[in-house]
Amino acid sequence: MAHVHMSGPGGVSPPPIPRPGGRAYLAAMTTHEFPAGTARRAPRPPSPRPAEHTARVDLTGKTAFVSGAASGIGRACALRLADAGAAVRLVDVDSAALAGLADRGVGEPVVLDLTDLDAAEEAARGADIVVNNAGVQTVAPVQDFPPDRFSFILRLMVESPFRVVRGALPHMYERGWGRIVNISSVHGLRASAYKSAYVTAKHGLEGFSKVVALEGAAHGVTSNCVNPGYVRTPLVERQIAAQAAAHGIPEERVVSEVLLARTPLKRLIEPEEVAELVAYLCGGDASYVNGASLPVDGAWSAS
Repeated sequence: MAHVHMSGPGGVSPPPIPRPGGRAYLAAMTTHEFPAGTARRAPRPPSPRPAEHTARVDLTGKTAFVSGAASGIGRACALRLADAGAAVRLVDVDSAALAGLADRGVGEPVVLDLTDLDAAEEAARGADIVVNNAGVQTVAPVQDFPPDRFSFILRLMVESPFRVVRGALPHMYERGWGRIVNISSVHGLRASAYKSAYVTAKHGLEGFSKVVALEGAAHGVTSNCVNPGYVRTPLVERQIAAQAAAHGIPEERVVSEVLLARTPLKRLIEPEEVAELVAYLCGGDASYVNGASLPVDGAWSAS
């Protein structure tokens, strides 16, 4: 089968990239492409984890397309939307993880290479809800950034969402209802050094989301971006451990002094917190929320 191009276990390995050294690289690090380290796991600060969902969302009878559904934010979104009654198409490279979710009754596994743009568009047909979540990261100075890698990231994170939405819109327009939620980032609102492709892609996704909001409004279709800061995902936890080992500092210092240096609220975001906002945007109570970019970043973007 074809595969989603995702960093991490089971993903397609991208071309190797140069790794800048020194403190500038440490300050620029983000969520992908770091091997597991040997340092002890970062402590898990208290996070609000409600016993039951707070948003009143009923998605019975709706079909949701969720990319990057095997882990992290995508997995949390798939679980939350399924809990609200949606039939979820679980799109990812990790067939084993998708099968595990399907065995739990969460949804239908779709093992798909999202950079196969025709296939991505076809897979989204008939969806009432689209959650564009799949993405990768590469950290390198502009002068060292491999051009093929830059093109790959834009293909996965801008062209693929365009084709997915293009495939879903006819059905949404016909029904007079649709929800598109693009998992952007604080880096869709701000920039960081050494992340040229990622920042470019997220800013492009922001613009595309707003265009769809304008075009879809008359058809009952909303389009919004969710902009998380650093989320506690397996990729982030491996990154923390690797950087702690590489630089000889405790994991809690990597979190507080590097990842969250510009974030007043000094904890990682839980994937379920992002998923709760996504569920709200997919529900009836958010019918007038359209063309928005909603930070979930502990006031990072306010600084």
